[in-house]
Amino acid sequence: MKLLQITLFFLLVQTLGLGQIKRDPVMVGLGGAYTTLADGVYAVGVNPANLAYQHDKPFMWQMGTLNFGIGNNFFSLENIMDLSGKNLEAESQKGKYEIYDQVRDGWRFSQDIHLALPFLNYASGNMAITNDLVAINDVVAPFGLFKLILEGNPIGESLDLEYSQENMVLLEHAFSFAVPTDKFSWGVSLKFLQGIVYMGTDPDSSYTFFQTDTTAFNLKARYFMRQGVGGYGTAVDFGLSSKEINGWRVGAALINAVGSIEWNQPSALTDLFGISDSTGFFKWGREDFRGPKADGEIVDFKENEVPRGWSMVHEITANSVTLDKLSNSKWDELFQERKYIVKDTLENGNPRKFKIRYPGLFRLGVSKRFDQDLTIAGDLVAGFTNRLGVHQKWKLSTGLQFNRFKAFPLRLGYMYGGKYLKELGFGAGFHAGPIIYDFAFSFRNGVWIHNMKGISISFGVALTSFKSRKDKTPPSQ
Repeated sequence: MKLLQITLFFLLVQTLGLGQIKRDPVMVGLGGAYTTLADGVYAVGVNPANLAYQHDKPFMWQMGTLNFGIGNNFFSLENIMDLSGKNLEAESQKGKYEIYDQVRDGWRFSQDIHLALPFLNYASGNMAITNDLVAINDVVAPFGLFKLILEGNPIGESLDLEYSQENMVLLEHAFSFAVPTDKFSWGVSLKFLQGIVYMGTDPDSSYTFFQTDTTAFNLKARYFMRQGVGGYGTAVDFGLSSKEINGWRVGAALINAVGSIEWNQPSALTDLFGISDSTGFFKWGREDFRGPKADGEIVDFKENEVPRGWSMVHEITANSVTLDKLSNSKWDELFQERKYIVKDTLENGNPRKFKIRYPGLFRLGVSKRFDQDLTIAGDLVAGFTNRLGVHQKWKLSTGLQFNRFKAFPLRLGYMYGGKYLKELGFGAGFHAGPIIYDFAFSFRNGVWIHNMKGISISFGVALTSFKSRKDKTPPSQ
């Protein structure tokens, strides 16, 4: 009977999954299947409603948690080994179309760091206070670039070669609470966001044009990179979670359902991180801007110093470039390249403010506790946008937690989000006395070393009440 239940549950959760902003060692080990299982300080950013179901209302004091992740959607050891003239130029061109399948939405490189500030994250009863440092880097190279490399110049077709990049570092402060009812609980997280630095391409002010006719090609590209130093914003999470009935629990959450950061505001953090009022985030050599003009005046900056409120513009132009010119001309004779900076300030000289949508997502989860030794969970997760660490594509995940030895929980998780979006997670913990130590790692966009396209490593330490954790599993309702 138990085997049948487990089999049926697996069939159910294969349609459920991942897509995260905030990650911790338990989440990574479970492959992201966490909506109904996150508790204590870990419930913040996942499902605040779970704060209502901390058995015996134990406190949790987080000493520190660090998650580091890096990944892309194409380069792996397996893919590099498969790249050869044989499979790229064969009649079937199998290798070429396999590359296209993976980079149809562009080649994406991402990096994320999540640091729970030591001793500043606390949960007790139905509430929690958390403070986290978040750093996100997101770079997307266009699909048109791969098509140009593998197929050459299509006659009469304009290729999309627009490149995008965003980097953001901020502090997230949250107050969360949950309210239980007879059959379920609801919870809210109120977040205050302190922006440290931001740099990214502005899609409204950037463009590319590349087109080939029967004799030559033309290129026009403009990238507007703007910076933000110091900023403030708010965000709100909403969550629902059912009581456990015969071992089952369901939950849903809107993470950062409402949230944005307004950049270029006065902030004490700029001084704390060594960023003066006169210096922005950009660090370029003087030679990159020799002779540019801004507002009709020659710009003269000190080495590696670009003031706040200024943005960089990178322009590339090539007119009627023929095959003969490509063979007999130098780069600077064919491509006219300009880098210059422009004032992005108000009339009073202060840096112009701009808002960035804080990445949000939707979570739906279900879990089943079969006995004291085994819990299985599944999630369905999707982002509101395709930027800054979240994706609109649905991601599905399944996670298992083994509690045979209560002091040494073991975790295994798998995420699936399309043909080439996979993640296999492994995790373990040491829960003895008041100490909670958890560690996990995962293969991103792959299921082993040879085909992984990234990796995530996470570990954390917290303190809690030993008495309240001896029998933390609530009785079935």
